[in-house]
Amino acid sequence: MNLFKKIKQKLQSKSSSHEPDKNLISSIFVLIIFGLVMLYSASSVVSYAKFGNTYHYFARQLISVLIGLGAFYIVSRIDYHVWRKWAIFFLFSSIFLLLVVFIPGLRAEYGTARSWINVFGYSFQPSELVKLSFLIYLATWLEAKNNQLNDFANGVFPFIIILGLVSLLMIAQPDLGTLFIIIFMSAVVFFVGGGKMVHILVAGLLAVCALALFLKFNSSYQSDRFKCLENPNFSAQDKCYQINQSLIAVGSGGWFGRGIGQSRQKFMYLPEVWGDSIFPIISEELGFVFSTLLILLFLFIFYRGLLVARDAPDICGRALATGIVAWFAVQTFLNIGGMINLIPMTGVPLPFISAGGSAMLSAMIGAAILVNISRQTKINIRKR
Repeated sequence: MNLFKKIKQKLQSKSSSHEPDKNLISSIFVLIIFGLVMLYSASSVVSYAKFGNTYHYFARQLISVLIGLGAFYIVSRIDYHVWRKWAIFFLFSSIFLLLVVFIPGLRAEYGTARSWINVFGYSFQPSELVKLSFLIYLATWLEAKNNQLNDFANGVFPFIIILGLVSLLMIAQPDLGTLFIIIFMSAVVFFVGGGKMVHILVAGLLAVCALALFLKFNSSYQSDRFKCLENPNFSAQDKCYQINQSLIAVGSGGWFGRGIGQSRQKFMYLPEVWGDSIFPIISEELGFVFSTLLILLFLFIFYRGLLVARDAPDICGRALATGIVAWFAVQTFLNIGGMINLIPMTGVPLPFISAGGSAMLSAMIGAAILVNISRQTKINIRKR
């Protein structure tokens, strides 16, 4: 009898698995290919100026994409339920990675941020993997606490403590852009897991107050970015230089752009054209119409991800899928919004497009988990 039950369970598990969401996969691959093309165009001038060839940033990104594709293939075929067994490990690894950046000799400083570590001459940003590892722990924790989330002592308070610890380590770096992504992602996942909106609003209010106090007593570049948002001209050649050059690039693209490879701002005017500032170069070369199509492609990916989340077979799958979509969505908004001066600049990369090995790897693994969840949804959403 027990043997019969085991066979029946295996057959049921196989029948519950189906084809992944191929629309989601295709959209992500189109985005990656488009990103490689635009990265080469945007970074060719600065690559030649710094390294003597026009392929430096493109070659490094291509290697990152190939590694990411390997990780994507493997992770997309691993049942996402497996990650629950490693949830506590992911929590401690998140804290460990955020502590490593403070170790002299390992940390690498870029500007005023200490968000990178050097390993054998290669820079790596731990906070990129923290987004993913912390999300996995949070989804598992929320599933276990599902019936206690509305209880302050057993649900809300531990959630605030865990998130607060990660937030303090992020503020110490400081990396407010990634911190905002983690907070937003965590709040969305907490709500999807069964938390009350009033608790999320109270936690959000406390976070806003803490941020206001941080900016008030901190004379660092974060405060300057809020000033640039209010008035980009108050320090156009210094503190607001990047946003001014970004707006010039976006505005000069017109409806259909100057043409691929024809950007003028990439000639050492706009900083970080291979990273945070790649969207203005896309706007300058391809114009408003194609930039809008790029945003619509992002929105389509988010839509497919939300379909996966809605039809996920359990709370963990629903929380993971929603968290990944929230992560990609808010990071896209922070990057593009900052580049057009809709919000303060945060320095976060544009998902799947900006150069960065750790950012590409974490995004590809996150997308792979989303694809694996789509294999196990209650209905085959790829037919929609």
